Amino acid sequence: MKTQSAGSSGAAPSPERFPERRTTALKSKTSDGLWGYFFIFPQMIGLIAFSLVPLISAFVISMMNWDGMGAKKFIGLQNFVSQLQDEEFHIALVNTVYYTILSVPTGIVLAMLVAVGLNRVRGKILYRLIYFMPNITMSVAVAVVFMWLFNADFGLINMYLKQWFGITGPSWLTDSRYVMPSIALLSVWMGLGGNMVLFLAGLQGISRSYYEAAEIDGAGKWQQLIHITIPLLSPTTFFVTIMSIIGSFQVFDQSFVMTSGGPAKASYTLVYHIYETAFADFTFGKSTASAVILFVMILSLTLFQMKMSKRWVHYED
Repeated sequence: MKTQSAGSSGAAPSPERFPERRTTALKSKTSDGLWGYFFIFPQMIGLIAFSLVPLISAFVISMMNWDGMGAKKFIGLQNFVSQLQDEEFHIALVNTVYYTILSVPTGIVLAMLVAVGLNRVRGKILYRLIYFMPNITMSVAVAVVFMWLFNADFGLINMYLKQWFGITGPSWLTDSRYVMPSIALLSVWMGLGGNMVLFLAGLQGISRSYYEAAEIDGAGKWQQLIHITIPLLSPTTFFVTIMSIIGSFQVFDQSFVMTSGGPAKASYTLVYHIYETAFADFTFGKSTASAVILFVMILSLTLFQMKMSKRWVHYED
C-alpha cells in the first residue's frame, strides 16, 4: 500500500504551514479597507462639516443667551425651561401633532392603494412618472398654486363645489377650522409619488408563489390583499411611516407661504416657531433650544416605532 503524502491529503492545508498566503490575504484585506476609506472620505468630510458640526453647535448655542450678533452668555438649561413653558411653543406642538395625524395615515394608505393598483396594470413606468412628478416639484411653487386652488372667492375647488354639488365652499386658508386640513391635503398630494414608488418596490419583492397558492385555496383579491400583501409589505410600511412622521414634524414651507402661520396661529408649526424665534425675535438661544427639543421628540418617536415594530413588521423568510 502506498503512503499518501501530506501535500496530497484530502484535509485543507493549515494556515500556519503557509505563512506567505496568510500575509498576502491580510495585505489584500488591508488594501481593500484603505480603498474603501478613500472613496467615502469626501462624503465623510461633508457629513462632518454640514451635519455633525452644526448639530454639536446647536446643542452649545441652546445653552446660550445670544441675539445672533453680540457676545454669547452661558445660561444653562434656562432656554429649554422657557420654551417648554412658552404658550406659543405649546400651540405649535399641538398644531404639528394635528397635522401629523391628518397627513401621515392618509398619505400612507393612499400611496399603498395606488401602488397596488399600478402593480397590476400595463405601462406602470409611465404612471409611476406621472404620480412621482409632484414629489420633485419645489414646495414653494406647489404652495403658490394651491393658494389659488383654495381661494374662497375664485379658487377652482370652491368653483367646482358650487357648480357640481351646489355647495358654497369654506374659506380654506382663512378659517382656523380648515387651514390645517388644507395644508395636510397639499402635503399628501406632494408626497404621494415618493411613497408610492417605495410601496411598488416592496410589492415587486413579494414572491408570486404566495398569490398562486392563495388562488389555489380559493382566496379572492381582497383576501390576498389583507392576508398576503399587507403583512409582507410591513417592512416598507414601517420605513414609510418613520420617514413620513419625521417629515410631518418638520413641515414649514406650506405654512410659511400659504398662511404665515395664521389665521390666529392655526397653522403655526414647530419649525415655524423656530424660524420666528430666531429671525423675528432674534433670540437664537431659545430658537436653538426649540430645535433641540424637536430633535429629541423625533428621535424618541423613531426609537419607539422601532421598538414596537417587532410586534407588527413581518419579514419574508
